Amino acid sequence: MYRYDEFDRDFVQARTAQFADQVERRLAGELTEDEFRPLRLQNGVYLQLHAYMLRIAVPYGTLSSRQLRRLARIAREYDKGYGHFTTRQNLQYNWPRLEDIPDILRLLAEVEMHAIQTSGNCIRNVTADHFSGAAADEIADPRPIAEVIRQWSSIHPEFLFLPRKFKIAVSGSLKDRAAIRFHDIGLQVVRNEAGDLGYEVWVGGGQGRTPMVAKCLNHFVPETDLLAYLEAVMRVYNRHGRRDNKYKARIKILVHETGAEEIQRQIEAEFAELKGGVLTVPAEEIRRIETYFAPPTFAERPAVSAVLEEAKRKDRALTDFVLQNLNPHKVPGYASVTISLKPVGGIPGDATAEQMEVVADLAERYAFDEARVSHEQNLVLPHVALDDVPAIHAALVEAGLATANTGLITDMIACPGLDYCALANARSIPIAQAISERFGDLARQRDIGPLSIKISGCINACGHHHVGNIGILGVDRKGEELYQITLGGAPGENAAVGSIIGPGFPADGVPDAIEKIVSTYLDQRTGPDETFLTALGRLGEAPFKEALYGAR
Repeated sequence: MYRYDEFDRDFVQARTAQFADQVERRLAGELTEDEFRPLRLQNGVYLQLHAYMLRIAVPYGTLSSRQLRRLARIAREYDKGYGHFTTRQNLQYNWPRLEDIPDILRLLAEVEMHAIQTSGNCIRNVTADHFSGAAADEIADPRPIAEVIRQWSSIHPEFLFLPRKFKIAVSGSLKDRAAIRFHDIGLQVVRNEAGDLGYEVWVGGGQGRTPMVAKCLNHFVPETDLLAYLEAVMRVYNRHGRRDNKYKARIKILVHETGAEEIQRQIEAEFAELKGGVLTVPAEEIRRIETYFAPPTFAERPAVSAVLEEAKRKDRALTDFVLQNLNPHKVPGYASVTISLKPVGGIPGDATAEQMEVVADLAERYAFDEARVSHEQNLVLPHVALDDVPAIHAALVEAGLATANTGLITDMIACPGLDYCALANARSIPIAQAISERFGDLARQRDIGPLSIKISGCINACGHHHVGNIGILGVDRKGEELYQITLGGAPGENAAVGSIIGPGFPADGVPDAIEKIVSTYLDQRTGPDETFLTALGRLGEAPFKEALYGAR
């Protein structure tokens, strides 16, 4: 795990002191809200419907137990006892008082955390596969290069005032668990024919008002040249991205309207000038940063744990948990454990201070002092011995964190919606809760199989509804909250944007609508191995439309 050097510490402390002065001036009336707004946004502070919201950066989703305990302390002392984990692997506090935020930032700085560039028109927190460094299918750990990008992009003077916010994600496996094709820049770790490590670069993806799948503009950029290539992309965007219309300001619009070939030509021309210059990252520097992410020392263990198998025979709940919430590890005898933050009837992504402390304790005792935040709004223990899974499961049961639903229909992404967000048109949380309760029976969820539902309270798509197998978008129609349903979205290597299937439904009609969609799928699938997306591709939308709206 990366550790701050002297520069990092001095930088974060200076920034914290600077913002404390700005807050003091705002509270004293020396700064108007209009003057204060760009300053607070540069430090992760939003003004929501009912209170300020503070967004904490969790670079590439990696946390130590010490950091997680500090997040718990802040939730308990300065919020309402919980935090909300987001799709960008960050944590949000929804109820801090403005006068307390400098103290919160000082507490964060003590454990090498901050809120810088978690908002505003800048390069945001870099995200990565939550199984990085652990997954059995990994080509290489993407976190070292994500850390290089973090260092390059933090307060980069040329890119602090971009036309619009900018998001970068990195995947180290061919199976894309970081949704790279829906980012402004998505990076896929690859090796060329000589075995050299490099990156496939995808540009121009995004969701929101105009969802688009990114275009692959370069199939292999050597790791030492990656920053030069990223700078070339950013320069073209900063030069030509629109500043007269925020709805057309993202790089996806620039790529779409200019054309991928022309954008690629301009990027390559910039890259040719930058390549070999000061942005070249020496291989030895990359290797040095990799040492921070060196795998822990794993004990030699059998691939099958007799301890776990015996415990499963005695505990059906443990069996279900293992089946759904364990991911294969690259080292025999180990696994990555997903801790679902989606209890039946709960609020997706929320965790209490006490639950964060439980996860911190488990990470320290069983997972080499490391936890991860996933973009599905769950937590992960990346390196766990199979022998320890029964004890971990027992602790999670006691903490209310043992829901065995990873990848199933109740493992939903949902934005805060109109309960918190000033931009939202409709509530998201009650819809997620109602669907979760409708489909809460685990046996039924398992029968349905892998199926993702994602819910957004407005067109900004913070709930990623465009890429849900079933997406739900809240809209306002003459003061009434209605919910449009989309089908066929997918965030991974087979990226797709879902299609609106018809008119929206009132809030109390959404669970029934989802029930009809699921029932149609179950009735017409060829067998239990045919997934929802496969069935939709075979059947088309017609049977689902008929189930929802009747014959037309």
